[in-house]
Amino acid sequence: MELFLERLIIGLTNGSVYALLALALVVVFRGTGTLNFAQGELALFTTFIAWWLTTESFPVWIAIVAALLTGFVLGAMIERMLIRPVQRRNDMAVLIVALGLFTGLNSLAGVIWGSETKIMPSLFPNGLDDYVSLAGARLYYDALTVWGALIVLLVLMTLLFRHTKLGLHMRAVADNSESATLAGVRTSRILAVGWGLSGAIGALAGVLVTPLAAEQLGLTTMFHIFIAASAAALFGGLDSLVGAVVGGITIGVLEAMLTGYVSFIGGALQQTSALFIIVAILFVRPNGLFGTKRVVRV
Repeated sequence: MELFLERLIIGLTNGSVYALLALALVVVFRGTGTLNFAQGELALFTTFIAWWLTTESFPVWIAIVAALLTGFVLGAMIERMLIRPVQRRNDMAVLIVALGLFTGLNSLAGVIWGSETKIMPSLFPNGLDDYVSLAGARLYYDALTVWGALIVLLVLMTLLFRHTKLGLHMRAVADNSESATLAGVRTSRILAVGWGLSGAIGALAGVLVTPLAAEQLGLTTMFHIFIAASAAALFGGLDSLVGAVVGGITIGVLEAMLTGYVSFIGGALQQTSALFIIVAILFVRPNGLFGTKRVVRV
């Protein structure tokens, strides 16, 4: 029972990590109708900024706030300077730009900070003895931090989209930007805000997740997390906040249980399991478990 609980806690923690980044993908999709393939590397870049600030003797919480603000600004700038000009011409061009950003941000981080692994400080104590016991299993404070951040973020984003004017405008722009513009919505500002929020959420995911990673902060830290987060967003539905959380936790728990109880699964097979989930969901339910079908009038 104790071993099962430990694996369940690992799965829930990894799933919360995936869900955090999946929420960033859902926010940018609900706000702009675009899937940001550079989300993982944007999170990585802002996490490097937070790490650099800690090396300059800034407190961890100030470094995290700076990373969030940087993520928002970078996200808004990317939408304004790179995504918007090409989106008017061809949707496929947006994919190409996002993939270019994926490699560009990773390379830029390597040029600025090098390829050596860094140690990202945690906001809360994260030593071997910093845990609470749950029926004999260890629940570390870092994991509790990620769980709490996920719950708070889900509540805030739900309130934003359901009960604020900004959220209503973001949904309108994502559904039909031309009609939203005719209705008086400042489309350009809404698009920038959507990408900015996504960048800030990605930064939060990066700075909270990195202390949990076995390899700490490196150029490949966010790659598997982004793949799993993409699977989670597709699993739950690209326009569903709850779906992103359910998808992330489901994938995290499945990975932990399969790795723990199926002996030949692990390593590369564990990392590619998210890709199999993506393919399966696209075949069986393209809109995801909680996603809504788009109705187009002709």
